[in-house]
Amino acid sequence: MSDTVLAVVGLGYVGLPLAARACEAGLAVVGFDVAPQVVEGLNAGRSHVGDIPDATVAAMRANGFAAVDDAAALAGCDTVVICVPTGLDAAGLPDLSALRAAGHTVGRHLGAGTLVVLESTSHPGTTDTLLREILEKESGLRAGEDFHLAYSPERIDPGNTQFGLRNTPKIVSGYTPLCLKHATAFYHRLVDRLVLSAGTREAEMAKLLENTHRYVNIALVNEVARYCERAGIDVWDVLHCAGTKPFGYTAFQPGPGVGGHCVPVDPRYLDTHATEQGFTFELLAAARRVISAMPTRVVERAAVVLRREGRELAGSRVLLLGVSYKPDVADVRESPAFPVAALLRSAGAEVAYHDPLVVEFTADGVPVRRETELSAALGRADLAILLQDHSCYPARQLAQAPCALLDTRGKTAGARVTLL
Repeated sequence: MSDTVLAVVGLGYVGLPLAARACEAGLAVVGFDVAPQVVEGLNAGRSHVGDIPDATVAAMRANGFAAVDDAAALAGCDTVVICVPTGLDAAGLPDLSALRAAGHTVGRHLGAGTLVVLESTSHPGTTDTLLREILEKESGLRAGEDFHLAYSPERIDPGNTQFGLRNTPKIVSGYTPLCLKHATAFYHRLVDRLVLSAGTREAEMAKLLENTHRYVNIALVNEVARYCERAGIDVWDVLHCAGTKPFGYTAFQPGPGVGGHCVPVDPRYLDTHATEQGFTFELLAAARRVISAMPTRVVERAAVVLRREGRELAGSRVLLLGVSYKPDVADVRESPAFPVAALLRSAGAEVAYHDPLVVEFTADGVPVRRETELSAALGRADLAILLQDHSCYPARQLAQAPCALLDTRGKTAGARVTLL
């Protein structure tokens, strides 16, 4: 496919929006993914990414976009952007297996003059050491001399209708000044504002800092909430008042934990890499202890609420409202609903869930029964726990529910409502 300008490797929540924007900007685009169902679905006009509707995929196809699982399609491309998952393994440590595999695949088809960009999140040094070495070994070419290498961290925020790829400032960095020049020329076609970084390690660190900042502050407000409960202080009023300050304060909310592809993951990349360098992030360790304890905290509060109702967790019917990791998205990656459901079950509760966006939900390998009609589900439950405040949950309906309600998001008020 010698006329292809751009190849996107990995067609998930990062790669597919990038491919869509590139098609919109008039580039010829091919998408490579190792999952046959993803390739087949996209070529049939079906999107598997919440923020990309089927109509957008249809428009991409009309503009010549094709999804492939044959890496030979990467040969001859002007630019290759790697957007593969970099999550955690079973032990909770950084997992770069998909990135390594992508590097070997791209390297085997890499031609002279090609720009290779990494968008996946990883620790500082990943681009200029791990990825560069794989690409050079597989291709026999030299980065900065025979091909161009760059790093530009993704800033995708699923469900955000205000900021998308085009109007979110894009950090761009290069292995060499010439690499940066080529990366800048590429992204200028897609993004309104570019932020040029001094180097790939600075750009990698900036991405980790963005989400570590959120992680630490979420831990802070969760600990503040626990203190306020003990001291008899209304934490939600505290947060409202503090949030009116127009400078020097960033508002965060307490909740049942953190989830998603970034906030619970990126700090582990930073922490693990720092440990390898002989440095310890004391604040990160403290934040992890607070956040890791939040699902247990939710279950403890649930037990307190039920005792006020004259019941125990064992044998009670508990309904989880919203099991995705953020409002109005179907993504359940790292959702705190998983440990909450598992802990409730281990305490003997009968657990069900309601979430119009999530059709299947499994905790500890065991499916959780799904309720599809909210009013009926609330009528059957002894306790409902609002884990995610989807827009489909009217505060008034929840406050008037026939069962007790534990609200972990501070959205409701009423005689039988308990706030986290």
